[in-house]
Amino acid sequence: MNDKEILGESLARNTLDEIPQTKGDAKEIVGLVKNGGKITGYQLSDGSTVSKEEGVALAKEGEIKNVGIAHRKDTEYLKSLPDGTEDNNLGNLPSVSG
Repeated sequence: MNDKEILGESLARNTLDEIPQTKGDAKEIVGLVKNGGKITGYQLSDGSTVSKEEGVALAKEGEIKNVGIAHRKDTEYLKSLPDGTEDNNLGNLPSVSG
């Protein structure tokens, strides 16, 4: 990683309110449940889907890996942890039906 990439990753981490410690058996988010273009939930690597609020709660409990908690106004949501690649960012995941 060059200095510019390290700075970008550091700035991205600073936008997070919390980076939970994940458990060894934590799941990954593999798809986004959307309604009218807005994310309303997440599909997990075990095939289950959870609401946005349930996803935040699971992440806080260490049950979802590679995400941090951020907020906009009074709403908490998940953001991908910066890792130098954009392929696995939440915004680049496929949309799935809930």
